[in-house]
Amino acid sequence: MRQRRAVPRIWDTDWLILRALARLLREEASAHVRQGSLMVDLGCGDMPYADMMRQMNIDYCGADIGGDGFLQIDEQGRVPLADGAAGAVLSVQVLEHVRDLDAYCGEIRRLLRDDGVLLLSTHGTWLYHPHPEDHRRWTRTGLIVDLAYRGLEVEDVHAIVGPLATTTLIRSTGFSFILRRVPIIGGILASSLAVLMNLRAQLEDRITPAHIRDDNACVFLVRARKAAA
Repeated sequence: MRQRRAVPRIWDTDWLILRALARLLREEASAHVRQGSLMVDLGCGDMPYADMMRQMNIDYCGADIGGDGFLQIDEQGRVPLADGAAGAVLSVQVLEHVRDLDAYCGEIRRLLRDDGVLLLSTHGTWLYHPHPEDHRRWTRTGLIVDLAYRGLEVEDVHAIVGPLATTTLIRSTGFSFILRRVPIIGGILASSLAVLMNLRAQLEDRITPAHIRDDNACVFLVRARKAAA
């Protein structure tokens, strides 16, 4: 799973989304995160982007609840690091699962240096997927406002996969779930269909006007900083 998120395969049903997300994370980190600075991945899971960031000489450190190999987030949502310890905070597909946005964003602000940068992605549209909970979906405006209300000023927003392609990928996910139950050949059928649906979705996304994609994305990736006090 770790490798698939950073380097997705065309037979993965979410290939189009993950490929664009990985590319944009690399571009944003390369342009806006200083080499040698500490990056805290807040809600890191199995740390799929650790190798990517370390290849850019970023001091990547994962943080999550439970498990081994990363910093432990305590019951108050805090990471055992000093205030202003991080030059960057990474949050990839975590925000929709967070129950207390105030606490989560407050910890981002606490960890960031005054000149630090936040790279955060979350869903605009997608299927319900509790890990262990799933609370929200955002519009572009709503995400910007929710972060600003909590002291994080958005500098840029990238829209990943527009509404037409998203509907195709959702259907592909449903078909794959059913096909993989077929004995012996189910996996082959599901993977083959995913390739076709990904190619169709790629074409659909190319013909979708940018202004439609910008406001109706499957995933939004934002670059933000701490708002001035």
